[in-house]
Amino acid sequence: MIDDAQPLLTLEPFIEAVQDGVTRAGWVLSGLQKTTSHQFEGRWQGESSRSAYLFFHHDESPDFVSIDVFLDETTKGLKGNLALVVAGPDMGLLEPMPDLLAALAKVTADCLPDRYRTPFVVRLRMDGPEDDPSAAQTEVRIKLTIPSEALEAGASAVSALASATTTAFEQSLAHEGLRSLLTETG
Repeated sequence: MIDDAQPLLTLEPFIEAVQDGVTRAGWVLSGLQKTTSHQFEGRWQGESSRSAYLFFHHDESPDFVSIDVFLDETTKGLKGNLALVVAGPDMGLLEPMPDLLAALAKVTADCLPDRYRTPFVVRLRMDGPEDDPSAAQTEVRIKLTIPSEALEAGASAVSALASATTTAFEQSLAHEGLRSLLTETG
């Protein structure tokens, strides 16, 4: 039995705590991938890392919305983030990029707690040079970086943070700054 108040030091209890928090908020684990990497030469010679990727969906959310989690254990400790992922419309249907970034900044400021690091990313992808740039696929990721203080506070704190972040992500989906992106996609 893991003591919920002891600091998290390894990947498996970290995975369990995050999974518990997200599933308590009503999301379902869609997939879990674990990897181990070893650096044999170069700058990080002899070091290794273990990582986990967790993917969640909600039965009442559209297929193009998910929560993706990245967790990492290295010789320097644990780190991770939770991300709300929205596959957006083709690039030609997006509002101008400065307006989109301003809208995402407002969503993040309004919905996610301000005491955490909450970066966001807009990704564009074309399958090849012959593709029409206006048909480039888009994806938005709004993230919350799990702070070391939560890891030091233990599994209960990480689980509570994951649950609260999931609720904040749900509020983000209802925010006017994301609504147009969801409308164009759906």
